[in-house]
Amino acid sequence: MREEMAEREASERLCGRRAPRSPHGWGLLEALWLLAFYEPVVTEGHLRRKNLEFIFIRFSAWEFAGCDKLWAGLVSTLCHSVRQHFGALPLSVFHVLGSRPRFASGFSQREWILKKGTCLRLWGLLLLLALGISVLLVALLVPGIKDHRALKVVGSAAASLSGSSLVLGALSILKNFLVSEKRKIERLTNSDRFAGQLGFMSKIREEVEVLVDYLAFMEVFERRRLRVVLEITSLDRCYPDKVAGVFNAMATLLSDANAPFIFLLAVDPSVVVPCLESSGSLKGMADNGYLYLKRAVSLPFSIPDTGARSRLRSVEAAIQTREDLLYRIIAGNVAKSSGAAPVPSRREADSQAVARIHEAFRCLHDGSDVLSRYLPDDGASVRRIVNTVPITLRLLLHHAGGSAAVPSPRAAAAWVVLADRWPCRLSWTLQCLEDSVHSVPVADLAGKSLWSIFRENVGELSSLKQPLGNVLSLDGDAELFQQFLERDFPFGAGEALELLAVTVNLDHSIRRRMALLRALGRLGKSAAAQPVSRGVQCPCPH
Repeated sequence: MREEMAEREASERLCGRRAPRSPHGWGLLEALWLLAFYEPVVTEGHLRRKNLEFIFIRFSAWEFAGCDKLWAGLVSTLCHSVRQHFGALPLSVFHVLGSRPRFASGFSQREWILKKGTCLRLWGLLLLLALGISVLLVALLVPGIKDHRALKVVGSAAASLSGSSLVLGALSILKNFLVSEKRKIERLTNSDRFAGQLGFMSKIREEVEVLVDYLAFMEVFERRRLRVVLEITSLDRCYPDKVAGVFNAMATLLSDANAPFIFLLAVDPSVVVPCLESSGSLKGMADNGYLYLKRAVSLPFSIPDTGARSRLRSVEAAIQTREDLLYRIIAGNVAKSSGAAPVPSRREADSQAVARIHEAFRCLHDGSDVLSRYLPDDGASVRRIVNTVPITLRLLLHHAGGSAAVPSPRAAAAWVVLADRWPCRLSWTLQCLEDSVHSVPVADLAGKSLWSIFRENVGELSSLKQPLGNVLSLDGDAELFQQFLERDFPFGAGEALELLAVTVNLDHSIRRRMALLRALGRLGKSAAAQPVSRGVQCPCPH
């Protein structure tokens, strides 16, 4: 969008159009003069302007999740950002003296029309003020007229009326300058008098209308089109009623056909749709959240799976945030150069851990390594993996206690990826492995692979799809899981038990739930296989 903005600006200049202007610096004085004494006109030439400016506003719904009216937070963020972009003074003057642009009649190219009524009133007040002050001074200073109280009263009244009108206008501008639109909305939100009433929405709507008119005024002043782009994120982390409230706010802001707003709604439909359906706001749409989204979103864009290059960029960005590793390396170099007293065990452990962590990161970031194929698409999962790898490797070194039999950094990184991508299938495999340890010696299981254990017990997992449905939905592609364990990273049972002790990114409550389901299933089978005992007829008559 920024590239499009720059290209259109350059194209307009090549066509010989007048250069845009900004309401900052000397342009601020010109804007204030036009705000006070001129009325903007939307001409045919203005409508044909191709150059535009995007005003980007980021709204994180999570920051306002605790607010009773999340949509009010959206409107207040919009007002605050527009105020910051153009400055507080022009918007304050517009609240008092500004007027909404009107459309030109015919093909006139005149964009500014003098507000004769405003000029007449202002000149009248100034003339009345000057006349009143003059009469008052004459009544006070000229000998022989001092005793005429009537002149003093007339002069005082004229000066007071005209001066108070001018002062009230200046105070109104000062009030709007000190009390922002965001503050007004926050006061309304906190007021019990407006909570849940129609008056609350009416006040919010008035603020939005003033903002839309102000943006239309600034379009004519800057000689380009303006579009406010609101990027709404983290909506899928809020409560269902808050999600519906944001959609209502979007509908309120877009109710005006000429509203210069563009909403970029970044959400996960699989999370937002159930929120909309449970909020009770879909009556009349058969409680269908997908139908609601279809009607609310005018340009749907589902982001496809990212390619290998994009995934590697995500890994690189996440690794660069690991400043603790760089700090340890620099601190170690400083300690060596300064000749500080050596602490062999701690320093050697840290240097060994840092070296292994960097080796694991190199494997994750290496496009030629097959491990990079299994990295997730979303950045949050990539950050989880990058944050977990250092902890896992340090725990491995701690548990090894100096032993050389430690899984390689690449194997540890692959294990972290496995636990993040397929938590349900891995938990099931590990639980089956643990159950087998109770009946089969560990030495006999050491040669078995995790894939063979999963394949032997996948039928039982399939029968538990209903109680484990939510957990199964966390897993990635099942075919990739098979390729991961069967071909690319064939972890053995012994290695899996060793890595299980340092696995921190796998929810162990999943395995406990699976253990309970397996135990209940075996209990039911044993009860069904138990023969029914029949009563024996005793031959003794007693």
